[in-house]
Amino acid sequence: MTKGETPIAIILVANRGEIACRIARTAKAMGLRVIAVYAEADAGAPHVMAADEAVCIGPAPAAESYLNAGRILDAAKASGADAIHPGYGFLSENAAFARAVVDADLVFIGPPPEAIDLMGDKAKAKRRMIDAGVPCVPGYQGEDQSDDALVEASKEIGYPLMVKAAAGGGGRGMRLVEDGAALAAAVGTARSEAANAFGSGELILEKAIIRPRHVEIQVFADAHGGTIHLGERDCSVQRRHQKVLEEAPCPVMTPALREAMGAAAVKAARDINYVGAGTVEFLLDADGAFYFLEMNTRLQVEHPVTEMVSGIDLVALQIRVAQGEALPLQQSDVVLNGCAIEARLYAEDVGAGFLPAAGPVDYWRPAGGDGVRVDAGVAAGGAVSPFYDPMVAKVIAHGATRNEARRRLIRALNDTALFGIATNRSFLIDALSKPAFARGEATTAFIAENFDESALAPPPMSAATAATAAVLLHLAGRDAAAAAAIDVPAPLLNWASATPIHTPYRLQCRDQVEQATLVPQDADAFIVQAGGDDEVAIRMIKRDKHEACASVDGVRTRVFFNVDGARIQIALNGRDFDIVNLNAVYESTADAAGAGAVIAPMHGALIDVFVEKGQTVSKGERLAILEAMKMQHELTADIDGDVGAVHYAAGAQIPAGAVILEIVNAAEQ
Repeated sequence: MTKGETPIAIILVANRGEIACRIARTAKAMGLRVIAVYAEADAGAPHVMAADEAVCIGPAPAAESYLNAGRILDAAKASGADAIHPGYGFLSENAAFARAVVDADLVFIGPPPEAIDLMGDKAKAKRRMIDAGVPCVPGYQGEDQSDDALVEASKEIGYPLMVKAAAGGGGRGMRLVEDGAALAAAVGTARSEAANAFGSGELILEKAIIRPRHVEIQVFADAHGGTIHLGERDCSVQRRHQKVLEEAPCPVMTPALREAMGAAAVKAARDINYVGAGTVEFLLDADGAFYFLEMNTRLQVEHPVTEMVSGIDLVALQIRVAQGEALPLQQSDVVLNGCAIEARLYAEDVGAGFLPAAGPVDYWRPAGGDGVRVDAGVAAGGAVSPFYDPMVAKVIAHGATRNEARRRLIRALNDTALFGIATNRSFLIDALSKPAFARGEATTAFIAENFDESALAPPPMSAATAATAAVLLHLAGRDAAAAAAIDVPAPLLNWASATPIHTPYRLQCRDQVEQATLVPQDADAFIVQAGGDDEVAIRMIKRDKHEACASVDGVRTRVFFNVDGARIQIALNGRDFDIVNLNAVYESTADAAGAGAVIAPMHGALIDVFVEKGQTVSKGERLAILEAMKMQHELTADIDGDVGAVHYAAGAQIPAGAVILEIVNAAEQ
């Protein structure tokens, strides 16, 4: 980026998903032409449709497309782009890429490469911030990366401590270590994950601050010496060190604390001659002391909450600063109004430890309403790819008060439906509804303290849910039969000449199987015996392809649903159910392979296999590591026994549902 005026007319967005759509929206509003890039798997993705022009940059793996700087620069040259906006993730914090953009006489809509290089390395950044007088967490950020050096440093720091990748973030390459016995394993795993995610296995150690808040300051700087902050965001609600809920302002912020944290963040930005949008992240303890954590030299995922309370379009401001314009406001001009809360909608199986999910998007219905904003990167008929981050959308709500924003967000999530894959929608509703969150007391320990294993487990399928599923499956089948018939008068629907027809269903939702028997009363009314001896009376009041209004035992209820053959997905009262009518399907992959089958929960790369055929294993023993969606997942044995077969070797790409290896139960041998 140069300091002179450099008008921008055409922007290439070097990203995908919701952030590419969001950047395109502002750029178009500014009268600019937008160029998208896409991997082959994203040919019909929403961000491609949102652009004026799109260029294919390679196969689905990110290393061959979105992380391939040469192909992105070639696309910029071919399309006549003046500037490149990197979004977040991928190459957004890659100093070499930023430098290559500038060397190609293009405007990089981001900070100078030198700032990215410095702050992108946690060790270098921490050393610089210590020298600048910014409060930092005690730890080790030395250049000696030997195991002996880390062990010695850990003795000085004390436990518990955090092992972190020096070159990245997002929870990858990060481990909490409670005692010295666990350090070696944590260092090995963190190094491997960091090297795979960021191309560097360098680590730092930090004293673990127990139950802090994660509070970050949004800074903005121009090339003329102007640097301001736009207030803070509280990002304490996290799982696997990745943010789930974010809000502005922080619930415990005071004017004096905001001034102190804001001044520290501005000092950090000025010390490294920063230009553009950046975020300085801090840990805030219960006593009001705060410590520098890291600086993200890009737009943050959670930037919408700052936009909603400040009234400032951060992407528009990025573009103006990148053109060489001075900031149009000073610190005294920044006014924060109300409260905004953001929920990240992930494709993941919460009950399986927040395991990322991938697959088709059969139906997508984003919420609307006063004060609600949805930034999404999916569309019905598309898919969530195993090659990229599992976040599919952000739902943000603004209110005059924090509680109004919270209530609006809960309602918006209740009005959101995504079928085809598992999502964390129900978990988000539960988290927002917890008394501790409602009181503004959430720290980074919030999920661990408020959600034990039983609380994270999906709810059982009630008799009313099973009955509703049976009726919707019945009506879908009836519609299909009626469409194939020449003409069926409405009064004859569900009519029988003898006794009423009893239709049996055997419904499975996860490990639960329920019998349901449906008896029509008229064209729209049914009695369903489900959950043993329970009888549920259902009258269908209104129904279209994916939404219905039904009276269930006299209570009017709205249901979102998607029927795909014998499978029905239902969103009911803030809960999601994926149900299969077993009477219409055959045995599953797991049944076919046996109880000892170790099945890939998602598409990914098999990083390592720790057992071989004939080896005896115990329940819970680590068998293999599968890497998917930038994370490494341990696969463990569900039973005691001997390894009967190993179907894949390390390095193989594994499709979801594939049997990786099989264990023969010791009792059956």
